[in-house]
Amino acid sequence: MNIKKILSKKIHKSMIKIGIPKKYDPVLRSCKKKKLGHYQVNGVISAAIYLKINPNTLATKVVKSLNIKNIISKIKISKLGYINLFIKNQWLSNQANLLITSKKLGLTTKILSENIVIDYSSPNIAKEMHVGHLRSTIIGDSIVRILSFVGHNVIKSNHIGDWGTHFGMLIAFLKLKKKEKMNLLLSDIEKLYKKAQKKYIEDINFAKKSKIYVVKLQQKDISCLKIWKKIVDITMNYNYQLYNKLNIKLTRHDTMGESTYNDMLSSIIIDLKKKGIAINNNGAVVVPIKGMKNIKGELMAVIIRKKDGAYLYATTDIACIKSRYEKFKADRIIYYVDSRQNQYLKQIFQIVKQAKYIPANIKLEHHMFGMILNKNNKPFKTREGSNIKLNNLIKESIIKAKNIIIKKNPFIEKKALEKLSHIIGIGAIKYADLSKNRINNYIFNWDKMLSFNGNTSLYIQYAYVRAKSLLKKSNINLTKFLNLEISFITHYEFNLVVLFLDFEEIIFKIVEKGTPHILCNWLYKLTVLFTSFYENCNILNLKDDMLKISRLKIVFLTSLFLKKGLYLLGIKTTKKI
Repeated sequence: MNIKKILSKKIHKSMIKIGIPKKYDPVLRSCKKKKLGHYQVNGVISAAIYLKINPNTLATKVVKSLNIKNIISKIKISKLGYINLFIKNQWLSNQANLLITSKKLGLTTKILSENIVIDYSSPNIAKEMHVGHLRSTIIGDSIVRILSFVGHNVIKSNHIGDWGTHFGMLIAFLKLKKKEKMNLLLSDIEKLYKKAQKKYIEDINFAKKSKIYVVKLQQKDISCLKIWKKIVDITMNYNYQLYNKLNIKLTRHDTMGESTYNDMLSSIIIDLKKKGIAINNNGAVVVPIKGMKNIKGELMAVIIRKKDGAYLYATTDIACIKSRYEKFKADRIIYYVDSRQNQYLKQIFQIVKQAKYIPANIKLEHHMFGMILNKNNKPFKTREGSNIKLNNLIKESIIKAKNIIIKKNPFIEKKALEKLSHIIGIGAIKYADLSKNRINNYIFNWDKMLSFNGNTSLYIQYAYVRAKSLLKKSNINLTKFLNLEISFITHYEFNLVVLFLDFEEIIFKIVEKGTPHILCNWLYKLTVLFTSFYENCNILNLKDDMLKISRLKIVFLTSLFLKKGLYLLGIKTTKKI
């Protein structure tokens, strides 16, 4: 349920009833100081200014016409016109009991299920994934989980770079060195690619041969296709292993590379020219972009076919959107690509809409993100200045997690240590990224991300371990006490259960904006409140059995929210640390 939505609706109805214009929203906020109330209504003040009425007088009228006695135990009106609401214990207890049996932890809002395509990860072929691929991969994965959780039909799309000039270079170089039939690792291919790239720049004849192989590949030459497939398979088999390590929901089924749309490109050019959207320009085909100008003030244009007849990324991306609508009947297409691609994607979206390849109501969204930086605010790289391999980052995180576990539990069994260090290490990397607002850059810090304190995955995972330990030690079947009213003896219990009711609002904010850091902040707040409850409220040693069961129900609900919240972030939990 969404407590704020329920209260806002009732308060807004009351505001209209006493003559406040409909445009004025109640503006309901959670109170930071619970002594003042659990929720505060701020919207009456702006309405009072408009109506030229004393805010306190208007707020009093709103309260008198309110009918929320079943939810609210007390209402206070400040001199300035703020309305402070206190939640009723019995109502809160009933909601908590409903949460225990709820399939989706209180999500009651019915949605119209949409077909949503999520474009994320998108590694290059013939290269190992590096730290620059991390944000797109894990943010996209979290959004896939959250959108699926609320009931949308999500189509995962790993738009890999498996076509283009670089394949011509690689095929030419492999044939030159007679290595096309050898068993190669991805690291071997990456080294060969760098050598091929160097030769392409320095050797005109090799460059010509590379271009010939690009054409042959486009014409589906059997020999070229065989080498191309081998390179793609080696790269993606390696990447699927990384996805598995990172607990990312991407498989072969979700891989839709640039090559998927190759057969559409010539017809896209013909169609755009026919519609007067694309024009010839010095032998190339370009699309002028209305309303977009460069630094010189000139109208910008996107090249969709070069003079030599080669297609570009733009051509493929236009075809890709067209295909996604036609094949998946997409209602919404979301790109998790870094902020440097923002202008480019705006241009592509404009071309697609101008060409009417998708209906006007289809939403095309670029959920951009910032960069990962080192402590000196520079791009996070190795000491030599090269990109950090993602696999190396994962290995280092697991080693660091292992050291932390051994310090805490020196006698842990080897098998348990391996499993636990993987869960904690991977969780630390993912949460450190997901807990930051995606539009901002952030500084990578091992010490902070692997701390038992603060806004970290380890802090939240440890709270989950505590909750599960309490439930196990109690040895009580809580399903037998579903109707038992929860007692709120202290503010620790009350504040924790009130926070449960914000879960739906948090989830639907992320559905709209694609910002998983909101969920991280909520989980951190939940963990802080649970830790205070755990440290200040006696549970297992209580002589009052009913109070013990009441508190265990709160512990149980906390464990459900922590587990589900971490799952939606793609982070695993553990019962022991």
